[in-house]
Amino acid sequence: MKLRISKPLATLIFLALLATLLGVFKFSSCEGNGWATPAQYIQACYSDIPALYGERDLDKDQWSYSSTTDAVEYPVLTGTVMWIFALATPAGENEIRTYYRINIAFLAALFILIAIIVYRIRPEFAYLTTLAPAAVGSLYINWDLWAIISMMLSIYWFDRKKYKHSAIAIGVSISTKFLPVFLLLPIVLILWRRNEVKELIRYIAITVLTFATINLPVLLTTPEGWLRFYELNFDRGQDWGSLWYALTSLGVNLGNTNFFAILALFVSVLFVSLLIFSTKNVITLADVSFIVLALVMIASKVYSPQYILWLVPLAVIAMSTRKDLHAFWIWQIAEVIYHVAIWQHLATVTGAKFGLPLGGYALITLIRILACLYFLGVLVKKQAKGGQFPHEFLFKSADSYP
Repeated sequence: MKLRISKPLATLIFLALLATLLGVFKFSSCEGNGWATPAQYIQACYSDIPALYGERDLDKDQWSYSSTTDAVEYPVLTGTVMWIFALATPAGENEIRTYYRINIAFLAALFILIAIIVYRIRPEFAYLTTLAPAAVGSLYINWDLWAIISMMLSIYWFDRKKYKHSAIAIGVSISTKFLPVFLLLPIVLILWRRNEVKELIRYIAITVLTFATINLPVLLTTPEGWLRFYELNFDRGQDWGSLWYALTSLGVNLGNTNFFAILALFVSVLFVSLLIFSTKNVITLADVSFIVLALVMIASKVYSPQYILWLVPLAVIAMSTRKDLHAFWIWQIAEVIYHVAIWQHLATVTGAKFGLPLGGYALITLIRILACLYFLGVLVKKQAKGGQFPHEFLFKSADSYP
């Protein structure tokens, strides 16, 4: 990927750098008080990075997957990053702060690189990546940016028909955080619609081989530690931020959460499949990736605060007209409100005198989901235009009816 530093790109890099510094400032109060509870929730600066340094024995330089009970709850490459940075952290009084600072320095660099990739895909809206307040406020919560950058590279290469590069990148991304596995659905459908069946088979084979090459050594040497991530995600019930947790909190108990989550996921898969096969022109992966992952997150049993970092760059590359901007900002406002709400509710749960009660948190969760659905609707209407997708009755204007 050749890169020429034009004036717009230089401006974008400056904005991205400014965003990373604003993120450092937002999280600085927790660094100052040693991530004390409930202060870290009241001040909305909680981070998994210092929390897991001791809880997963990384401070003892223990391999991330060697324990059967305290292995890290992430795929292999994230666990490897956590472990390598722990090895690089000198022991001492400021050990946790040093570990945190090493991690966020790399996360800041990754965010800037992600903004550049977005610029290469959708230059006219790339600035939104650096200005999205919910994303800037979530930069240093977790290690997700390590997976997001390889996911964005995979999308970039796929739409330029560099399928081998794309397949390797998505195999790496899935081995870092499992979420990008859902992008294999639109990838398969797009290649199928293009009648590139050989490329489809080759793409899946390279992805599987990449995933196996990264994961098999850990699976064979520390199988229980490797499995912990998958077991926790399969066994977990309805959790913070999910539609199911919000409904239950408001007294709407649907019963078997797994069943309804899988049902919602199936409906989402069907919806995306219909969209891809019904448009006049073959849709690009950049156009549909946000739709896929946003629907997956709505159907999921959890919505962690840092998930916004996945959605913002995908939302930006899905936009093609200024008419989408209002929906983007409505969604961002809802996400910012939710960002405040989750921490203030957790403050209440962890002993703060003041905070957001469960009912209020549940309502704000639903508002966030509705805002996301509205933004999705705007993007789907654009993609479905001219096709045979049922947008003719979903999006028909009022004055078109008799």
